Amino acid sequence: MKLNIRGQNVEVTPAIREYVTTKFARLDRFFETPEEVETKVLFKVYDHTQRVEATVFASRFILRIDEKQDDLYAAIDIAVDKLERQIRKHRERMMKTVKNRPNIHHGLDTTFVEVEDADYPDDVYTEASEAIVKTKRIELRPMDVEEAILQMELLGHDFFVYRDLDVSKVCVLYRRSDGKFGVIEPE
Repeated sequence: MKLNIRGQNVEVTPAIREYVTTKFARLDRFFETPEEVETKVLFKVYDHTQRVEATVFASRFILRIDEKQDDLYAAIDIAVDKLERQIRKHRERMMKTVKNRPNIHHGLDTTFVEVEDADYPDDVYTEASEAIVKTKRIELRPMDVEEAILQMELLGHDFFVYRDLDVSKVCVLYRRSDGKFGVIEPE
């Protein structure tokens, strides 16, 4: 597993780096090719609270964990335990999906979305750009609705953008206020 370890408001010492490397090495056993899995670990310190944010980028899914504790090492331990539970849960769901639908293609090519500036009037563009606080670039993976629901739940978001296998279009899955799901499909 490739680890990218950074600190915000805290210096990542060799001892912390060693501890993180040792703890996250436990997750290698869950992946067929752990050398292709990239994990970004970010440490933040606010007052007396230690925060660990870890994001695992695997070939077919992304897992994210955010843990806050008074002790940095305790936060790392809990974050790794939670990631391990998420990986097990995801693996069980994927096995159930593959077992029930053997025609799912897991080796499909991925598509990248490139964000370009639109032609807006200057004043509208300035106001809109000030309202945007974060921009993310995502990798669109072809998947069915069930897998998109799984990915959305693993990320803990209320929406998920994906390329639908059935209609070959970019769709948005979202959680409705009644707890059920909806899909926005372009024409």
